[in-house]
Amino acid sequence: MTTYVMLANWTPQGLRNIADSPRRLDAARALLAEMGGSFGNFYMTMGEYDIVAVYEAPDDAVAARFTLALARQGNIQTRTLKAFPEPAYREITASLA
Repeated sequence: MTTYVMLANWTPQGLRNIADSPRRLDAARALLAEMGGSFGNFYMTMGEYDIVAVYEAPDDAVAARFTLALARQGNIQTRTLKAFPEPAYREITASLA
């Protein structure tokens, strides 16, 4: 599984319906599970982003479909980062020597 970090901000629509946000999170967890992925950690944050979520998906295509499915609902805008775990980081950097 590949790890992704999603940085998200609520849209005006998402803020108008903020009380529904926990339900939308539960629905997102279920959608990702249907796609073969899973959530790791979820945080509401203060600063540049409103939400930080760490999740795993089988591949980039699944991560893209998941992100697009969330975005088309209109409640959040996202930035997604592909994350490399420490062993991969060490392997990548060692290959540069």
